[in-house]
Amino acid sequence: MTPVRESITLPLTFLTVVLVGGLRLGGQVAIAPPALFSLVLASLVLGGLVQSGVLDPMRLVHSDRTAVANLNGVVALVATFAATAQVLSLLTPAAGLPSMGMSLFFLVAILQLMAGALDRPRFLRVWAVTLLAAFTLKFIVLAALSGPADGAVARALQLLFEGVTLGSVSQPIEPRASGYLAFLAIALYLLGLVLLPPAQRRALIARH
Repeated sequence: MTPVRESITLPLTFLTVVLVGGLRLGGQVAIAPPALFSLVLASLVLGGLVQSGVLDPMRLVHSDRTAVANLNGVVALVATFAATAQVLSLLTPAAGLPSMGMSLFFLVAILQLMAGALDRPRFLRVWAVTLLAAFTLKFIVLAALSGPADGAVARALQLLFEGVTLGSVSQPIEPRASGYLAFLAIALYLLGLVLLPPAQRRALIARH
């Protein structure tokens, strides 16, 4: 890993994810911190990143490195954790049954990833699919259920879900730009994961 990637590219990418993912558009533009449960989930995700070889923390912080290099490594690790928590919080609905369901979905998905002991490419693919599925549920499905019922299908879905969950499915209506910003945050986050220093031992095994 080059010093430029470690000290500039990685932190800048993940900090951009934190900023873009925390933007809340509406009457007033604000930056929201990640939810507390997202911090717990992010800790589990980082464990999965290390286990799968996506991230080797020893290549960022080690006694053989200089103090400045270790400081850069710590910043990169903290930025990775913050971006992970922000993305998970961004993809979790605001309240109600969808919020509880998505939190449980993330927890189960992360535990399955860790139990599966996937290698680096498989972990990245599965994690990307998981995040895109959560994006679809929140910004497409739930947005259609919570917004005005312009079409027959949307009206039918709203009546069905409102009857089953007693109104707990509807979410605050967000500007359309929120979905585009969320997609951008996910894309930058996945790019940052690809740029993380992989485990050297796994890389050597893959070559043979």
